Amino acid sequence: MDSARYRELFLTEARDHLVAINQALIALEHTQSTTGPGRDSVDALFRAVHTVKGMSGVMGYDAVGSLSHAMESLLSRVRTGAEPLDDTQVGLLFDAADALEQAIEASTDARESALDVTSLVERLQGRREMVPRSGDATRAIVIPDGTGVGVHVVLEPGTILPGARALLVVARAKSLGTITASVPDEGALLGDDFVGAFAFRLETAADDATIVATLRAAGSVASVRLLPRAGRDWPQPASLDAAVPESPAAARRIATATAPRDVGGGFEAAWESEVLKAPLQRYVRIDLRRLDHLMALVGELLIVRGRLVQRAAALHDPALDEAVAEASRLVGELQDGVLGGRMVPVWQVFDRFPRVVRDAARSLGKEVNFVIEGREIELDRSLLEQVADPLVHLLRNAIDHGIESPEVRAATGKPPVGRLTVSATRERSAVVIRVSDDGAGVDRARVLTKAQSLGLVDAEREELEDDEILRVISRAGFSTADRVTELSGRGVGIDAVLSRVRSLGGTVELRSRDGQGTSFSLRLPVTLAVIPALMARVGDESYALPLTHVTETLQLSRGCVRTVRGREVIVIREAVLPLLQLREVVGLPSRETSASHVVLLEVSDRRAGLVVDQLLGREEIVVKPFDAVRGGATCFNGATIMGDGSAALILEVSSLL
Repeated sequence: MDSARYRELFLTEARDHLVAINQALIALEHTQSTTGPGRDSVDALFRAVHTVKGMSGVMGYDAVGSLSHAMESLLSRVRTGAEPLDDTQVGLLFDAADALEQAIEASTDARESALDVTSLVERLQGRREMVPRSGDATRAIVIPDGTGVGVHVVLEPGTILPGARALLVVARAKSLGTITASVPDEGALLGDDFVGAFAFRLETAADDATIVATLRAAGSVASVRLLPRAGRDWPQPASLDAAVPESPAAARRIATATAPRDVGGGFEAAWESEVLKAPLQRYVRIDLRRLDHLMALVGELLIVRGRLVQRAAALHDPALDEAVAEASRLVGELQDGVLGGRMVPVWQVFDRFPRVVRDAARSLGKEVNFVIEGREIELDRSLLEQVADPLVHLLRNAIDHGIESPEVRAATGKPPVGRLTVSATRERSAVVIRVSDDGAGVDRARVLTKAQSLGLVDAEREELEDDEILRVISRAGFSTADRVTELSGRGVGIDAVLSRVRSLGGTVELRSRDGQGTSFSLRLPVTLAVIPALMARVGDESYALPLTHVTETLQLSRGCVRTVRGREVIVIREAVLPLLQLREVVGLPSRETSASHVVLLEVSDRRAGLVVDQLLGREEIVVKPFDAVRGGATCFNGATIMGDGSAALILEVSSLL
């Protein structure tokens, strides 16, 4: 089988199962410390590991297969009650899950062969697994009388998914003739008690050499013994060792040497039926690059649509207007369809975080109850993947700097177990992801002192507001930690978060209350490809304002503009808002504002009015990457192409407020 065809699919599926493995381990650890090992958690863990084992066997990834097989064996003993599960073994399973993730990531780029998992596999097994011997349950295999050749097969010791492998052997036998009886029967080959040895009676005209070569070609076959074509009792040889090659690798060489180069079925057919066909019942996995390409084409269609609309409006042809309107409708539906295909629920990334929180809390000796809310909120897949690292920074920061130790919490009257929450909510055309804790809150005095020592804040300042604290702690290199640890102290965490979120067209907000906790809110566009925007003009230049931050527009009148402390403000329904001039922002000369318009902008709880010369209307704009000129304005985060072919810059509203 050409495994390269399935590497990406294997990696995607295996990563999903790794998430399930870590979730089950965390649940198992929790129940282990309270009520004892939970059967549901053990079963869920067993199923996920079992699936990874089967997939790795099909792909031929030995390290992944060995680890998952050893994990499955331990879990199988726990499920049957043959072995108790204690804290040491739970920790061992966590180590194995980490090693399994490393092996999976290494398997697709030929680095797997450099991994040595022997020691960990032996620890999971508790002892070396032995080859079944003549004293085992397979000592004698008895089948009913019949004609044909008797065939006895022993699989390699430690064969991954032995039942499935045995069925492949049976399928190859059926290609030679008819199986009249088998022990155990085919249905029992998939049972947990199948030990890798089985027998059947085969009606075939093929000679002995052909039978042996055909069955060995199924792979992982240690021995094939042919018995007389009549008889009833098939004893095992005195020692199975005589029939077993020196090593599994030797048996694999035998099987490979006798296997056809293009099997046409076997592993490949098994993979397609078990892994591909089942998901295709409702879902199809699509390479994200194809969706990116489709989205780019839709963006170009939107630009062309704008040009068509403008041209049709100038020609005043009713038939043309109707055709353009219908084309616009279809392009809009196509855009919605492609965008919908890119949207995924946030749980696909959020479900990775429980393991991050668990490991960070244990390393710091803290107890944390981690809660995920809004798991079904959808976000563009590419955007969600890019925001995963900033969220990990915030989670670790909350555990290290926010949540206190159990002793400190108890002394202040708090529960010893801290609460850490990551939530997602939809607000208009944006998604807000919030990381909040019930810890001590930001140490404002400490931040102020450090900021003053670095010259970031005036020496006479006595207190910092939340927005000012965020600006200070997001400065590269800023840290209040006394020492550098694995989690903090280098002054790069919040800086990295702010940089990444702003590059995605989003904003970050900090709210902290002494002794009650801290929350970071990340406000993100639903997608980066196409966004709704309000188009405005100053002079001869057009600019786009993302509608996410636009609350309303109004005609500017003299009566509502006032001056407070030397700054212009606007009074709207008894609310006093600062007034910004877009002309000043973009470096154009000022002008009389009596005929201007005001766009009311809002980012979190910050509001302001932006004065523009003219409003051009609402448009769906295609976001193009924007490389700012060195030394130029920093209030833009992209550009778009207008219907007339001209370019318009997209304002980053958060930088204005």
